Amino acid sequence: MCGRYRLSRRKQLVEEYFDCGSEEPDWTPRYNIAPTQPVPVIRQHPKDPIRVLSLMRWGLIPSWAKDASIAASTINARSETAATKPAFRDALKSRRCLLPADGFYEWKRDGKTKRPFCFEVNEGQLFAFAGLWDRWKDPSGGWIKTCSILTTTPNAVTAVIHDRMPVILDRDTYDLWLDPGMTKVEDVSDMLKPCDAELMRCFPVSTRINHVANDDEECSRPVEVAEIQNRLFQ
Repeated sequence: MCGRYRLSRRKQLVEEYFDCGSEEPDWTPRYNIAPTQPVPVIRQHPKDPIRVLSLMRWGLIPSWAKDASIAASTINARSETAATKPAFRDALKSRRCLLPADGFYEWKRDGKTKRPFCFEVNEGQLFAFAGLWDRWKDPSGGWIKTCSILTTTPNAVTAVIHDRMPVILDRDTYDLWLDPGMTKVEDVSDMLKPCDAELMRCFPVSTRINHVANDDEECSRPVEVAEIQNRLFQ
């Protein structure tokens, strides 16, 4: 799964990299993005080939949901079953999106503890998770837009730490993935594959990442495993 990630670039750099516009205000670099928080999402305009960046809540709430509690179990969507799951199947056909990031985290069990690791692509460059989005009307009548990150089987780098990894799309597939006119699931399913392991690296990070309140550069700073162990026993 993918339960925490990093987006340390400012909005202007994200807009330039993904060739998109936005009316959202600038944000501060994020090093510990967690579920239920507002996250930048890139979609394509339904009538024009224009990419638009907006903020959505992480944890997809389907339009038919009776309440928002389902979001706790929909921060991720398994790519192998998204086409058949009621929460995701319609979104996979026509509400696909990109979630910009420059790192993500997973934890490896070590006895009674878990060690956090950061994963990067091309030594920390921007990339995009394959995402799905939906809109849901809350009891007061307001609309809430939410999103989910698709996951797939691990590659050689991530398999050492976890049995799943987020889908990281190749840059040359962004147009097809975002195209709202592409409604055949089989035509986009081929994109939902593990990222090339040769492009990735991982390293242990501080246990500060375990606490959502910690959101600074220290969270993703590489540390020695011995340093992590020392902190656990302090």
